[in-house]
Amino acid sequence: MDQIVECVPNFSEGRDRATIQALIEAVTSTAGVVLLDHSADMDHHRSVLTFCGTPEAVFDAAMRAVRTATDRIDLRSHTGAHPRVGATDVVPFIPIKGTTMDDCIQLATRLGEQVGRELEIPVFLYERAATRTHRAPLEAVRRGGLEGLALRMTSDPEWAPDFGPPRLHRSAGAIVIGARPLLIAFNVNLRSQNIAIARSIAKTVRQSNGGLPFVKAIGVELTSRGMVQVSMNLTDYQQTPIQSAFQAVKTEAEKHGIAISGSELIGLIPQAAVEHAAVASLQLERFDPSHILERRIATAMEAKDPPDQTLSDFLRAVADVKPTPAGGSVAALVGALAASLGVMGARLVKQSNGETTLLHLNRRLYELVHEDAVAYEVLMKGQKIPKGHPDRPNIISSALLKATEVPLEIAERACEVARVLHGLRQVVKPTVYSDLTVGMILAIATAEAGLFTAQTNVKRSTNQSVMELSRARIIKTRESLEELRRLC
Repeated sequence: MDQIVECVPNFSEGRDRATIQALIEAVTSTAGVVLLDHSADMDHHRSVLTFCGTPEAVFDAAMRAVRTATDRIDLRSHTGAHPRVGATDVVPFIPIKGTTMDDCIQLATRLGEQVGRELEIPVFLYERAATRTHRAPLEAVRRGGLEGLALRMTSDPEWAPDFGPPRLHRSAGAIVIGARPLLIAFNVNLRSQNIAIARSIAKTVRQSNGGLPFVKAIGVELTSRGMVQVSMNLTDYQQTPIQSAFQAVKTEAEKHGIAISGSELIGLIPQAAVEHAAVASLQLERFDPSHILERRIATAMEAKDPPDQTLSDFLRAVADVKPTPAGGSVAALVGALAASLGVMGARLVKQSNGETTLLHLNRRLYELVHEDAVAYEVLMKGQKIPKGHPDRPNIISSALLKATEVPLEIAERACEVARVLHGLRQVVKPTVYSDLTVGMILAIATAEAGLFTAQTNVKRSTNQSVMELSRARIIKTRESLEELRRLC
């Protein structure tokens, strides 16, 4: 994908699972978009989705999600700790790859116009998309909540919305749409129930009160967890690194005799932001490497579809009368799926080594889907060379070697997948055990298929040294496979 835009909409719903799921499905049902992350907090009464894709696809997904939120969320009955002005509270577009801030400003403007026209919700453009400087900060639009915004809209011409009617939507309120750089949503939880102290700390550390540059902060009460929180947005993590924000909150909390309970990320974090930050020193709760933005994008893109064809295209190609792609390619794809099941299990038990190994195996098996088809096509072309041609024997011998090595590697990689899955089965919950067992069965089947193809092709070779080398690998892989069958 040459052009990637990220979108991180915030919705005023963190308790109703059906509504949250409907919002997720509005995004995931859009072609060309992948959901990277989603989180919901019942105290904030807020959900955050992170997704990316081509600019047009992200635009469509954002509109679908806004429409869903408008249909399902009623602010008249909404209570939550987080400030908000809309059912869909804020929709930022962020340039990631092959796109510019201007591209994202155009997306924000187009979305604002369509939301205002079709849904009759007043739209305020913010950050880089803002049409008025005093309305660029998100907190400026939210100041005073719905009541404060409604008053400004009726009393001050400078607060007429950019799009939509000059009044709040009856149930959906208003919506803030914009374009911005990457930011980090980072919360620090305090071992206290004193909301006044949390608000005092937030006031001290935020930029608007002379605190840390590029830091926005509020104090929030977490009733369900019996504590308070300093909730922050780091709008330029290079100027104020995440560890600096954490340390500032910790220092202020210690002045009040309050300990830190832990910290948490909302959404994803750019890799550069954690390169120099020790995770242990931040006391991050539930952190694992999949929280890194670049890693999640890469994994999601790889898992979405093959680079040159969709899954449905691949199935049609296999069913065609052409001999490629065929058995080896299908086996490699099954092995890649088995590895993906393992990645899920590794993430659930926070086993980063297992996740990294399986992601590598997943990618390699995925590559072998194509390599097997190419190897067999080369062999077929060699066999079409006239029998009297002097180069024919060498070309066929070389092609047979490749047509043997590829399925043999498929078998070897599949055995590695099965071995890692077996280890994960020992530490996962019973509900996941069955999924990993299915993965093991698929990996073993992949290895069986790869071995069968390799053995078939090696018998056709006339190069004695190649045959011996391949047979040694086949014997070793067969022994590994027999052991895995017993474990399964």
